[in-house]
Amino acid sequence: MRQPGVDLLWNPPGATDLVLLAHGGYERSHKNPHLWRGPILRMWPFAAALRTAIPSAAVGLMRYRYRGWNDVGDPALDLRAVLDELPSLIGRVVLIGHSMGGRTVVRAGDHPRVAGVLGLAPWLPLKDPLVAVRPPVMFAHGNDDTVTSPAETLAYANRLRTAGTPATVILLPGESHSLLHRPTDWNTLVTTFTQQALGEPHPAPWGAGPPGADHPVSCTPL
Repeated sequence: MRQPGVDLLWNPPGATDLVLLAHGGYERSHKNPHLWRGPILRMWPFAAALRTAIPSAAVGLMRYRYRGWNDVGDPALDLRAVLDELPSLIGRVVLIGHSMGGRTVVRAGDHPRVAGVLGLAPWLPLKDPLVAVRPPVMFAHGNDDTVTSPAETLAYANRLRTAGTPATVILLPGESHSLLHRPTDWNTLVTTFTQQALGEPHPAPWGAGPPGADHPVSCTPL
């Protein structure tokens, strides 16, 4: 049987922080999520950007047993198992997930090792249970996304806020579910969020200032 794990893409000596990237998938599938599928390759630019922005942190790609969520949330079960089994040297983990991976990092976001959760175009059905996600928490969606719902993402963020957990929602105009139309902006969002979560030096908070200043992007905080 396949086992969940982490493929380390960057592992500097003595790293105590890990940024863990969780890729997308399907509603149901027990097929092997082999390494060269599009949803996995989509995470590689983020890994490269993180390595440059935060060279002291390890960067890893989550390895699921299956491609699908499969009713029971197999990817979230896999992620929680990985978090439980990380070496003791790793004290903080920032979780970043796209699509199904966004649902995965939210579902495991209450794990004591988690130091922040970022969902990119996350799949957050209205029926999903509320998780006491460990802040900071941010969700980002393209306003042209027709695969996962920005409205459902905002609804989940509002549930978190009502429960006392601050949650930021960012809407990027002109972007779809693939995150391919504004790659520089997505990379900036990912690195800035992670820097803030880990207390690293970073530019002004995401969305602050005019385009071309601290962040070369226009976006709408919700």
